[in-house]
Amino acid sequence: MKSEQINIRDPYVLLSDGIYYMYGTRAETCWMAATGFDCYTSTDLINWDGPYEVFHKPENFFADKNCWAPEVHRYKDFYYMFATFKDTKNYGGTAILKADHPLGPFTLHSQKQITPKDWECIDGTFYVSPDGTPYMVFVHEWVQISDGSICAVKLNSDLSHAISEPELLFHASEAKSWVVTIENKNRPGKHYVTDGPFLHRTDNGRLLMLWSSFGKEGYTQAIAYSDNGDITGNWIQQETLLFEKDGGHGMIFKDKKGKLILTLHTPNEHRKEHPVFYSLKEEDNTLIVKGLYR
Repeated sequence: MKSEQINIRDPYVLLSDGIYYMYGTRAETCWMAATGFDCYTSTDLINWDGPYEVFHKPENFFADKNCWAPEVHRYKDFYYMFATFKDTKNYGGTAILKADHPLGPFTLHSQKQITPKDWECIDGTFYVSPDGTPYMVFVHEWVQISDGSICAVKLNSDLSHAISEPELLFHASEAKSWVVTIENKNRPGKHYVTDGPFLHRTDNGRLLMLWSSFGKEGYTQAIAYSDNGDITGNWIQQETLLFEKDGGHGMIFKDKKGKLILTLHTPNEHRKEHPVFYSLKEEDNTLIVKGLYR
């Protein structure tokens, strides 16, 4: 099948042993009780096989509602899935699962979510600092705090639990040149959304963060950068958006030839979402979209 036939949100691609593995949120059950995650495989980023279920909620799983935004990272010879789970009775957050192979089966590695138990959190991603310290970077949701934020927490060496308190990196409202507020009939006031952080280090050492919110033309893919080249720096919001119109929650990977690729979902509309792929170029300390990947 082609990528436009794959109805997922939040695409994430891992290249391992010559195979592209693509994970994502099942769009059909995105906003309701969901049972797990799938993976699609390809050798060329054009033709895909699957879906292959890589995680299915076991009996008595700690969260009974949504399953969102799976990312799979290879670390110390294992594959770790960072995935968000929502519950009807407790706060939701990102847990870490583990497997021996990109196709799983993945099993719960952390004890429930890594993110704070009294915070509404989503979209955990993985980052390792230059000194080897592993982190989870995640979203503290606007539904709880109105001005959504991106935070970071240190992880222990086997990624099973947090070993620090969360540190605030930035709020969505700091992107003053382009971010717009949203309204929610269930919560008075105006709100700013943060979604889908992803870290990328450029060839010259600058640490960039992709993240999404809403701009004048809908869902967006934005860039921030650290002023000291690490997670601990001050985060500066880039005024120019990477992808401006109705698409986001993206990530970056390299293809088999070493070329930088951006994938994100578009349109941001239920049951119509699908992954798209763009070629990227590093230029002037940031990223430029060159066009659709061919």
